Amino acid sequence: MCRPPSPAGLNFKDPEAVRALTCTLLKEDFGLTIDIPVERLIPTVPLRLNYIHWVEDLIGHQDAGERVVRRGIDIGTGASCIYPLLGATLNGWYFLATEVDDMCFNYAKKNVEQNNLSDLIKVVKVPQKTLLMDALKEESEIIYDFCMCNPPFFANQLEAKGVNSRNPRRPPPSSVNTGGITEIMAEGGELEFVKRIIHDSLQLKKRLRWYSCMLGKKCSLAPLKEELRIQGVPKVTHTEFCQGRTMRWALAWSFYDDVQVPSPPSKRRKLEKPRKPITFMVLASTVKELSIKAAAVGWDAVEAIAVVRAWVEKILTDLKVQHKRVPCGKDEVSLFVTAIENSWIHLRRKKRERVRQLRELPRASEDVLQAMEEEKNSQKSESNNSGCENSKTEDSEMGIMVPDEGVHLTTGDELPEESAAKEECGEHVKEETETKQGETSLGKGSSNAKEESCSSEESSNLTVEKEQSPKETSRCFLFKCLMNVKKEGKDVLVEMHWVEGQNRDLMNQLCTYLRNQILRLVAS
Repeated sequence: MCRPPSPAGLNFKDPEAVRALTCTLLKEDFGLTIDIPVERLIPTVPLRLNYIHWVEDLIGHQDAGERVVRRGIDIGTGASCIYPLLGATLNGWYFLATEVDDMCFNYAKKNVEQNNLSDLIKVVKVPQKTLLMDALKEESEIIYDFCMCNPPFFANQLEAKGVNSRNPRRPPPSSVNTGGITEIMAEGGELEFVKRIIHDSLQLKKRLRWYSCMLGKKCSLAPLKEELRIQGVPKVTHTEFCQGRTMRWALAWSFYDDVQVPSPPSKRRKLEKPRKPITFMVLASTVKELSIKAAAVGWDAVEAIAVVRAWVEKILTDLKVQHKRVPCGKDEVSLFVTAIENSWIHLRRKKRERVRQLRELPRASEDVLQAMEEEKNSQKSESNNSGCENSKTEDSEMGIMVPDEGVHLTTGDELPEESAAKEECGEHVKEETETKQGETSLGKGSSNAKEESCSSEESSNLTVEKEQSPKETSRCFLFKCLMNVKKEGKDVLVEMHWVEGQNRDLMNQLCTYLRNQILRLVAS
């Protein structure tokens, strides 16, 4: 029995396989022949090529003429010398490549020579901890267009192994790390390494038009930008390189006023999966009952969609939920709903609680209530008679009085005596109304008391809402949604689409409340 062939793939955990891939890509795509020791860092070609293309954007390579000579510096070129080789091959750039490691220096020099690029690339061996200052001592009169650097990412061995430096939720690295000590580790990690380059640039300033570094950690970007801001560097930009599962970031700064600064990448919002709307169905039989009740109320709604929409709007109005009609497609109605407060949750429980509290109030006996009623009736008749006589007397007096010169009364103005008389009559009427309400509530029992408490609470809520300014109401809301009412065969479908807000569950609660209220309307 023949075994099926295994799918083609590359083991990125194998240093030999990674080296073979890098050498093959450089040979096939760029005609470069290089040798890299397995004991040193083996670069990935696409990521390095991205950095080269970004430097092209920095220095305006596409806008320049063919005769313009571009000069760059590669800090820590590595054994592959990949940045100078790519830059010289693609764009004809001149490079000064520095290296501190003996093995890397020898391999880099060999790779330049065997590709016949010695006239464009100069590899220099420098002492440890040398960055830009010492490397440019002999090149005192040359103005470089840029510098590139792939700094050591880690501060120690533990960090290099991912201990306390890698989020445990992240998957383990998919490729092997073959770098030498000087290539992957430096005192303070990449953050301190790049800060040293920044301090060198503060002394060199316009010796280079652009300073740049690639970063392996996103968390290093913000403190380095803050350091540049503190030092007063005028031109700063950054970018990100995404190649497969690998992410890198790059930072660049300049002291020249005439350089064009590429825009940093815009913040990408995570694309949320389109969520299905929350829906409920109003059956044709229910719509028929709603139409009958709508006609009894005096509404003009005839079509099924209009009937359901009218009842939904009434329920939302009772809940004090803001809503307005918005343009929509044919055979449907759309409402834009804005919920300011949660007025639909535990509504029946709140009503039962108010009724229970009213029932617990102490009540007088029937004899006492009858005596109180007779006494109040006699007081009302006396107060009404006296109030009317006083008002008539004052009115007659007011008709004779002439206002002083220079005093003009408009339609809305009142004389002091007239306003006082009206207030007095108003107080008698108010007292009479309150007395009647008290008698009615004591005589009719819990159901009327319940309605009275509801009406008083609604009036207090309206007062509070009037006191709030429109700006405060527009700023504070629970959620916003788009409600569509449309035909679904003979039935009517109500959809609620989430727009924005605090919690999607609140919209779900409102949807359930609307459905239940419509069913109660039919049942009642």
